[in-house]
Amino acid sequence: MNELTIAQKIAIWTLPILLAIILHEVAHGWVAYKLGDPTAKAQGRLTLNPLVHIDPIGTVVVPLVLLVLGGFIFGWARPVPVDLRYFKDPYKDMAKVAIAGPMANMLMAIGWGLLMVWGVRLQVDMPDIGKFLMYSGLAGVQINLILAALNLIPIPPLDGSRIVAAFLPGNLRNSYYRLEPYGFFILLALIFTGLLNPILMPIYVALKSVVQSIIGVA
Repeated sequence: MNELTIAQKIAIWTLPILLAIILHEVAHGWVAYKLGDPTAKAQGRLTLNPLVHIDPIGTVVVPLVLLVLGGFIFGWARPVPVDLRYFKDPYKDMAKVAIAGPMANMLMAIGWGLLMVWGVRLQVDMPDIGKFLMYSGLAGVQINLILAALNLIPIPPLDGSRIVAAFLPGNLRNSYYRLEPYGFFILLALIFTGLLNPILMPIYVALKSVVQSIIGVA
């Protein structure tokens, strides 16, 4: 995508980024609702209306800056509220809620991948439309795989930590959750020291291979 202008990149990436971030959170809220927690639904968060999900920094500023700078793109929406008191098995049910976000991203990556394949085929007869769909599909695959991989890293409060916590004994789980106030700073430290990439990429590559095998692309 290096040959694209900034305006073209914004046009191509906007919808994939918004859907990836918003549906990730909606998936959390929907699974929580199915497990008995009405909090997200009561607060109007089980909707595709971006206005109720947007975090000005995480949904707009960070992705836009990363897009302009040319780094890998990620972002976040306002987290949906989840109340463990409604769950029959709080920590295992919370793990199910947590895994729903990355699973939603994987499903979207597959959908965008199929759109990318269609765009490639359309370029023969409709090159402009085909190229737009191909680039949009590629953007959708990339942002969703990055979000899924990033959230599976077990640093509280990322989704991976909720999954790990479900299998920890009580005392160790409580100690693990004490890291949560520092999770964002740990993530920033990993980014600025270059340590995030070797942690993230094996997960990203594994998820990418799953998507490629499903959409039939080598």
